Amino acid sequence: MPAPRAPTVPQFSRRLAIETPEHLVLQLELAGMGSRIAAAACDSVLLAALYTALGIAVSTLSARSGPPGPWSTLVAVLVVVAAFLLFWCYFLLFEALNHGRTPGKMLLGIRVVMDTGHAITFAAASVRNLVRVVDALPFGLLGIGFMLFHPQNKRLGDIVAGTVVTRDRPDDLQLRGAQGEPAPATELIETGSPELSDEEFRLLDQYLERLEHLEGPLRHRFTAELVARFAPRFPAREPDAETFLLHLHSAELTKRRGRLATRPTQGIGRTTVAAERFVVRKRDAWEAFRASAVEAEKLGLKRLGAAAIPTFAARYREVAADLARARTYGVDPRVIEYLERVVSAGHNTLYGRHIGHRLRVGRLVLRELPAAVVAARAYVLTALLVFAVPAATGYILVRERPAVADEVLPDEMIARARAGAEHRAQGIGYAQAPSLYLPLVASRIITNNVQVAFFGFAFGITAGIGTLLLLAFNGLFFGAVLGLFANYGLAGWLLTFVAGHGVLELSAIFIAGGAGLLVARALLAPGDLTRRDAVVLAGRRAVRMVGASVLLLCLAGTIEGLLSASDAPAVWKLATSAASAVLLALYLASGWMYLKRDPSSVNSRP
Repeated sequence: MPAPRAPTVPQFSRRLAIETPEHLVLQLELAGMGSRIAAAACDSVLLAALYTALGIAVSTLSARSGPPGPWSTLVAVLVVVAAFLLFWCYFLLFEALNHGRTPGKMLLGIRVVMDTGHAITFAAASVRNLVRVVDALPFGLLGIGFMLFHPQNKRLGDIVAGTVVTRDRPDDLQLRGAQGEPAPATELIETGSPELSDEEFRLLDQYLERLEHLEGPLRHRFTAELVARFAPRFPAREPDAETFLLHLHSAELTKRRGRLATRPTQGIGRTTVAAERFVVRKRDAWEAFRASAVEAEKLGLKRLGAAAIPTFAARYREVAADLARARTYGVDPRVIEYLERVVSAGHNTLYGRHIGHRLRVGRLVLRELPAAVVAARAYVLTALLVFAVPAATGYILVRERPAVADEVLPDEMIARARAGAEHRAQGIGYAQAPSLYLPLVASRIITNNVQVAFFGFAFGITAGIGTLLLLAFNGLFFGAVLGLFANYGLAGWLLTFVAGHGVLELSAIFIAGGAGLLVARALLAPGDLTRRDAVVLAGRRAVRMVGASVLLLCLAGTIEGLLSASDAPAVWKLATSAASAVLLALYLASGWMYLKRDPSSVNSRP
């Protein structure tokens, strides 16, 4: 019997065509909804295990830490931060740092790549995983619906990030799996030219591949039909039908690999090489390039050495040309699939973002992030107005109709307002906490506010409706609370608490809301670009705005937790407010200067 072969390419799978700079089209097989859901389920199980382990560790540490003290506070801070990072960064970091593969995706043999076929970038991984909260609504049905009906199996996060999920390129993929046995070390002995047509040989090859899986009557019928077709040309044959077909296949395969494996084709003087002859002469070179491409894709092109890079590029072009020839010669689809994976690995290595690429963190934080905010200032100002108008409305409404506060505000907030006069008389500030717990307060504030910023951006994909509602609701709540405390004569007492961190915190929320509105604008009015390209470019700009928002929120949360919630004098808090306003102005001015010097910088990097 013939040696085991690799499975054939699924006939009904969706595929993505990628054109390389060599004008060669690669066909990437897209991952189906079933494998993606299974991968997400595996990751969810792992996340649940991590949360369980975190809970056990917290219980153990809490039991050993004794009465409340610095150690217990530190444990609580670590728990808050770890839970936040697990929820928001699990998928992001795995996909960004592990070639688009989470543990679940690795188990199911799929990975996330860019629409161009290149490895996923950190920015794209950030975008697709921030929008995951929208795809998860309700119970994940929105994301599943998009994957089901989108021609490239994309969910909303993939649409904004410009990514697709494809079948993975396994490192152990070898050509011997497609051809049956390793290449011979020496030239095969010539036994004549092929006697079967290409169609007849493919038919015989497929019959032998499936022979063991055919049931008795069906196996007997197929065998009899093939013997009736080939027997008249081979009078001297084995009496057993299956043995005859097996030996015929073996002899024909040997002929097709020999020097005489050419045949005339259409056109005077034109010939074509038998596919088997082409493969047997080339596959050693393909295997050698595959091994180097896999290594270079993992470690980076620079690890090959300066002298080896031109050789690698030349070998890549040769294998790419072989893929084009393989398609012309009608090579087995399994071999073409193998070559597509090899060429794709080489393509990513040469043209993708290399692992050795050094990220300039200083320029990113101090120049590029604020430049993205300045470039989208119209959307940030719109977000400010969407917040401010409901805030003013809520303030006026509660001031004129105090009873409304009891209907729209939580009981805890009303209780704070009623007890505020007594606390102010005792010298206790709003939301003041013991100094021991201030780090815990800061960590909770930071994680909560950053989540609000993430939601503000992510809901931009809902045509901005979710972002507008989020901004308007928070504005209305803020105005109503301020009106409630003003009714008790405590507006100044409340604003003293807000002053220290409010400038940075509110600005960050407006920036994140502006990021969501930027995506919504691209979705609704793409302009000269296609809607798909406009949304992807907007996502790249918006995620930088979110990055700036996160930095400001971390600083604001630190101030709020350590200063605003402390018993520090009001003058310190007011001075911090003024200093933070100056810092914000300088930060945006840095972005303005960078944008003025290089206007294309906002869209220049993925």
